[in-house]
Amino acid sequence: MCTSPTPGGTSVPSPTRGRHIGLAGAAIATALFGQLLTGTATAAPTASPTPTPAGTIAWEPCESPYGEGSFECATIAVPVDWARPDGATIDLALSRHRATDPDRRLGSLLLNPGGPGMSGVDLALSSPFSFSPELVERFDFVGFDPRGTNRSAPTYCDDDLSAARRSALGSQDDAGLDALRAANRAFADSCRELSGPLAEHMDSASVARDMDAIRVGLGERRISYWGGSYGTLIGQMYAELFPRRIRAMVLDSNMDHSLGVWGIQKTRTETLEGAFGEFADWCAHTSTCALHGQDVRALYASLYAAAEENRLTYYGRPMALSTFQGITFSHMYDPDTEWPEFAQLLTSMGTTAEAGGTAEDTGTAVTTEAAETVDTTSAAVSGAVANPVKFAYDLVLCQDYDLDVPSYAAIARMEAELARIAPLTRQASLSRSYMTSCQNWTDEVANPQHRLRVRGSAPILVTNSRYDVATPHAWGANAARQIGREATLLTYDGVGHITYWLSPCMREATDTYLTTLVTPEKGTRCPAIRPGDGRARQQLKDDGLIDPLPKPESVF
Repeated sequence: MCTSPTPGGTSVPSPTRGRHIGLAGAAIATALFGQLLTGTATAAPTASPTPTPAGTIAWEPCESPYGEGSFECATIAVPVDWARPDGATIDLALSRHRATDPDRRLGSLLLNPGGPGMSGVDLALSSPFSFSPELVERFDFVGFDPRGTNRSAPTYCDDDLSAARRSALGSQDDAGLDALRAANRAFADSCRELSGPLAEHMDSASVARDMDAIRVGLGERRISYWGGSYGTLIGQMYAELFPRRIRAMVLDSNMDHSLGVWGIQKTRTETLEGAFGEFADWCAHTSTCALHGQDVRALYASLYAAAEENRLTYYGRPMALSTFQGITFSHMYDPDTEWPEFAQLLTSMGTTAEAGGTAEDTGTAVTTEAAETVDTTSAAVSGAVANPVKFAYDLVLCQDYDLDVPSYAAIARMEAELARIAPLTRQASLSRSYMTSCQNWTDEVANPQHRLRVRGSAPILVTNSRYDVATPHAWGANAARQIGREATLLTYDGVGHITYWLSPCMREATDTYLTTLVTPEKGTRCPAIRPGDGRARQQLKDDGLIDPLPKPESVF
């Protein structure tokens, strides 16, 4: 769960915002919108006829930054507000790589990598180098940038106000929480001012309706879907709204849309504690770990205490506790590449923990870095607001989740309980970010939490790592239970996020399901792979595959 830069070098058409679309786009919109309105975001979906029109998307050749191949790009118009299908529209950016064995083609496989806000267009442009040869032969890989992101009518917000909200929760009391709420609302209002009505319609249920518009435009009666991380929430919403339009659906590393703020905090923090324990055990048994032979848990506890006391430095700069927490969290996404580095970082911090700086020094460092980011990212954007920049993350998250808390005392109680549950790692930084970002974002959440209600879909494959700090295993298990008999949960017994690129066992089971519709037996688990085993990365290398998803540097 992270933000992703858009790779350069693509020839994807740039979508436009607002009501004005070409005649072809208007004709497509008129033909599609009436067929797509079924159910509501929070009510059980209702049955509707399944249209089977001819494909109406105008594809053009485009290039991929990942390598050579036959790629196509296009746009499709969708309503800003699906409750007003005749109102303003936006264009969604699409990309496609056609099945290389047309005689054995199984249809279109739609892709979404999560984020929220990562580029499905880029994922499809990487598909022949990222997914197995069998899938590349048999599916048209179709990617889309969700509404308001990347090339699909990107939303804008005032980055000066974003910087202000990062420091708003200064005092640990209700006054600090009130300041945060005010800063969040000012930032959210800037998004609405700069982005127009679209800023109020960024929720995942709206994206699911967009996805069905793409299905109709492709001329497919049913679609296959692979969604990772936050992309699983889009898939879950699609399964609620359009269950009979699914041929196959893989939900890899699942969101749980039934949890409130405490449930999110608790499950992520429990998982982080478990993942760190796996890391410590790996160091104890691996001679190449920079901390081999040391008491890793004791070292980490001492570093955490130093960070709490503003005595911790990192490459000579004071390090805030929140930064230390973020580094820990972000190094649990892919152990094969991140654990050796994390061990070395902890070793370096351990040698400088006594030098330290002051809280003021730490604040200055963070503020300077943020200011440099503002200057860089806003340079190419003009407008009435001081620093308008592309931004979508919270516009999506805070319309899918109601995470408001009644008082700072509620936060303090949660944090005390988290410290009891996870005495080493204390708190998952991403969950705190969720909570603080969404305080007072809106008066009414568009797609609030609810238990999934899926009836009549094809079998759905739900995959999750045992220790996935971003999307805990408990979330995947809960999503599978809510989906019911249509769902099969497949577990990777290791640490990491997005199972398809973590384990050959997970990849093979996913490929088999997508091509044959045969799900693994209930309770199937794939063994963990630890750094140094070489099995996961060697398999990727042998197959000529790459993991296309960026690592979460933005977490800290």
